[in-house]
Amino acid sequence: MSWKGTMRSLQASARRAERNAHRRQRELERRQQEFAKMEALEQAAYEVEVYENHIDILLSMHKECAEPVKWKKIFSKPEPKQPLKSGALEQAAMHASATYRPNFFARLFKLEKRQREVLLAKIASAAAEDEKVFQAEFEEWRTTHSDWAEERDIALRILDGDRQAKLDAIEAFESFEEISHLGSSIQMIVHEGGVLEAKLAIHGSHVIPTEIKSLLKSGKLSTKAMPAGRFNELHQDYVCSCALRVGRELLAILPDDLVVVTAMDTLLNSSTGHMEDQPILSVAFSRATVERLNLEAIDPSDAMKNFVHNMSFKKGSGFAVVTALDPQRFAVPVSGVS
Repeated sequence: MSWKGTMRSLQASARRAERNAHRRQRELERRQQEFAKMEALEQAAYEVEVYENHIDILLSMHKECAEPVKWKKIFSKPEPKQPLKSGALEQAAMHASATYRPNFFARLFKLEKRQREVLLAKIASAAAEDEKVFQAEFEEWRTTHSDWAEERDIALRILDGDRQAKLDAIEAFESFEEISHLGSSIQMIVHEGGVLEAKLAIHGSHVIPTEIKSLLKSGKLSTKAMPAGRFNELHQDYVCSCALRVGRELLAILPDDLVVVTAMDTLLNSSTGHMEDQPILSVAFSRATVERLNLEAIDPSDAMKNFVHNMSFKKGSGFAVVTALDPQRFAVPVSGVS
């Protein structure tokens, strides 16, 4: 197993706490199989539940995060000890041969010579079995030692601020699958000075529903076009929630005290007249500030006020293009393993 595989195993062994929205989503997915058998009013209630759960998923992205990686602990993990060949089985067989004393029946039927030959033969087979056990233990140790050496090497490089090591670790942990399932992609860049920036192509306008589903007093389904202001507010909260989630995941994987997340979306470039991916939110997430937040209670858009950020948003028109933060301004010396 490579160190990347080991890291994934480590991550799997420390499962994140699943947020309520995800548990509710799985329950609704199970009920979907019964949808055709439902009465009309039950179907209407189910559709509204699915709609509300989708909104809840979008606006609670920031509430879930992987367990922090303890790189110093990984680096300090003791080296696996190479196994020694014990020869226990051979020694036992030799002892049995050396202490053999023929009994009454062996002497009576002249079996002593044959029994001694059997005991001598067992010494050879015991030695072969000892070798087989040793080789199996040695192969297991060699694999374990290789994993230990690779983990220690990546931990040292991470703690020393190695740029490629950061990117390798982020790739190994696969922490952004949920965001990618919602149609967003992420590009990681480690700038000079060591500050990591995540460019998040979020395309939130394709994820936010354009309709509002609710139940009438009669229990029937009501579907209305979502007002532009409400759509834009949901879009803003989703973008900010995703950005905070990405920031949290990166701070969990890396020992860095700060990461920059820049969210991109398709907007009109007034200089070219074309729709292009452009920055709509750029945030410098500091570890100390993130750890102080009550993530279950915050409004993701309002939470951006806690960080250095650029965002231009109006309820009526939505996001406007902003200038991405310059990661170089946040560069600080890396402390390393000491």
